Amino acid sequence: MSSGIYIIDGARTPFLKARNGPGPFAASDLATAAGAALLVRQTFAPDELDEVILGCASPSPDEVNIGRVVALRLGCGHKVPGWTVMRNCASGMQALDSAMMNLRSGRSGLVLAGGVDALSRAPLLFSDAMVRWLSGWYAAKTIGQKAAALHSFRPADLAPVLGIMKGLTDPVVGQLMGQTAENLAHRFGISRAAMDEYAVRSHRRVAAAQDAGHLGEIVPLIDRDGTLYKDDDGVRRDSSVDKLAKLKPFFDRKYGRVTAGNSSQITDGATWLILASEETVQRRGLAPIARIVDCEWAALDPAQMGLGPVHAATPLLARHGFGLNDVDAWEINEAFAAQVIACLRAWDDADYCRDELGLDAPLGRLDEERLNVDGGAIAIGHPVGASGARIVLHLVQRLRRDNLSRGIASICIGGGQGGAMLVETV
Repeated sequence: MSSGIYIIDGARTPFLKARNGPGPFAASDLATAAGAALLVRQTFAPDELDEVILGCASPSPDEVNIGRVVALRLGCGHKVPGWTVMRNCASGMQALDSAMMNLRSGRSGLVLAGGVDALSRAPLLFSDAMVRWLSGWYAAKTIGQKAAALHSFRPADLAPVLGIMKGLTDPVVGQLMGQTAENLAHRFGISRAAMDEYAVRSHRRVAAAQDAGHLGEIVPLIDRDGTLYKDDDGVRRDSSVDKLAKLKPFFDRKYGRVTAGNSSQITDGATWLILASEETVQRRGLAPIARIVDCEWAALDPAQMGLGPVHAATPLLARHGFGLNDVDAWEINEAFAAQVIACLRAWDDADYCRDELGLDAPLGRLDEERLNVDGGAIAIGHPVGASGARIVLHLVQRLRRDNLSRGIASICIGGGQGGAMLVETV
């Protein structure tokens, strides 16, 4: 058996679309449900794990170190450390990379790592003006001071600030993530029709994967009322270019092309993988399903953040001597249709490859029949903390299903970064 970090097993919840209110499960509920279903089928007990690492971009105030909360809820016991990592959209992939580093150093031998977010439960916040008014109100001691505070009150100050919108806005460039997708659409001349066609394909591919039973990594959820959630519920089987064409641009209402229909969905979900060192695999007689060969992180202009997969995957390919189509399967997280299309065009653009990537020639065209064959986040959803782990897990499932050897999972990251992970079947 060749050296590396081995994937023993993995599972995820259905990804549940946010529907204008808090979803049925808190983030720790999602992670606990997926983790329990995964651990119960293992040959070791939860308290035999060396650590639990969970990526989460938006933990609730009562679950700030959600990795520890979930480790305890999973029955790992008091002695198994649990911790949380945050790298925006790649938090779940960062959890895997953090586990890899500890496994390679010998500090751990068996790790549960993954990601979660319940974005439907993102908080509503007071405005700064309302916070200042409340501070003055609570500081008022006399009747006169309270009367003056009441006189200064403005009902408009009660308008809530959407936490999800704050979280999806880059504070350096002052742009929503969708606005950065508009930047890429302009830079690479991506039409509205091309975006909508890509989105329709994503929905159709996920629907086909559901019908064919190709999403076997999903474990069902049951809420307190007994309602069963067994599938990703954001898939629109009736999606069409004509229907999507009726939607108005959301981020640039006058000149834009990016709509809710060709963007990823705001979603709740959790994903876990069990990782082990080679020594642990041999000592425990574990049966790995794949190994993580390598990982790469990159950074770029936050206003162009959707090109992160290009900047992360390109040096990964170079390090292993691969071209784009030497890789059997690709998963690129579909934050926006424009973003994925831009990545494909950047690799095939001589100027971009020379000026931004330092290459002598373009890498060429990625065969799109290798890419997101079972659809992606436009149809499945993008619970920010979980997506980086989801694409790695599904990539492994796809490689094994189709008897393929190697794949790359890559993701763009708010703030202007990219992550990429190379896996091989065993």
